[in-house]
Amino acid sequence: MTTHTNGGSLSKEQIDFYNEEGYLVIPQLLSREALQPAKEAMNEKVSMIADELFQAGLIDDKLEHRPFKYRLAELFAHLTEDDFLKYGRSWRDRLPGYFHLMSQPKILDAVESLIGGEIFANPVYNVRPKVPNVAAGAVPWHQDKSYWPDANSNPVITVWIPMVDANEVNGCLHIKPRTHRSRVLEWHQETYTKTGYNALENKQLGKTKTVALPVPEGSAILFNDRALHMSTPNQSDEVRWSVDLRYQPTDQDPMPAHGTGFLARSYMYPDKVATLEDWLAERMERV
Repeated sequence: MTTHTNGGSLSKEQIDFYNEEGYLVIPQLLSREALQPAKEAMNEKVSMIADELFQAGLIDDKLEHRPFKYRLAELFAHLTEDDFLKYGRSWRDRLPGYFHLMSQPKILDAVESLIGGEIFANPVYNVRPKVPNVAAGAVPWHQDKSYWPDANSNPVITVWIPMVDANEVNGCLHIKPRTHRSRVLEWHQETYTKTGYNALENKQLGKTKTVALPVPEGSAILFNDRALHMSTPNQSDEVRWSVDLRYQPTDQDPMPAHGTGFLARSYMYPDKVATLEDWLAERMERV
C-alpha cells in the first residue's frame, strides 16, 4: 500500500475510495490500549447508573464484576425501555477518556489526509451504548448533516469506532455508498424510538445498494456527513458500544449551538492546540 505523502496516513487508494464512495473502513486502527481510557470513562458512567438504580431499589446487584460488554445490558435486563432512556440514547459526558480518544494521533492522521492538518474536533461526539431490546439502539436512515443543515460545515467527517466487535447480530453500521453527493434530504422526526431521531422515508433512499459494515473492535469507519447511513437493532445479549467522533477544517463553523469543540491539530498555530484542561473547561483552544 502506498503512503500518502502530502500529510496524513492514508494512501492515495484510500483517499480516492473515500472521495468516490463517501466512506472508508480502516480495520483495527486503534489498539486495545488506545481504547482503554475511553472504556474507563464508559465504565465510570455505567457505575454511576448502577448506583442510581440500586439506590432507587430497581436492582439488587450492581454487577460490578461483569465484563465491559455485558454489564450495562444485564443491569437493564429486567427493567423497562423507559428506565434506560432516562439516561439518553447517547452520552456526551466530558470525561478525560473521551478527550484522549478524540485526540488520538492515528485518528487525526487519517483525517488529515482528507481535510488537511488544521483540524477542529466538532462538539457533536457521541458514546453509543446500544443495548438489547431498546428501540433507540436502532438508528434510522439519515444524513448527519440533517442535524446541522444551516452550518457551513462541509466537509464534516464522522469517525465511527466500535469499542467491541460490531456485527450484524449486535447492530453494525450500514451505509449507502456514493450518496454523499446528495443534497440534505427532507427529513422527519421518527416516533418509534421515543427519542425523535432525524429519519428519512424509504422512498427517499433510492436504488443504491446498502452495504453492511461489520468491523472488529478499534476499527474506524470514516464517512461524509451527507452519506446515508443507519444501524440495525441489537439482537445479541451484549452491549454494542461505539463512539462517533466528528472532525472538520478549522475554517468551518464551530457549531457553538451544539456545544464546545476544540482545536485538535494545527501546524499553523501549534501552541493553540487544546489540552485536556482546556476541553474540560469548555475552551476551544489553549489559553
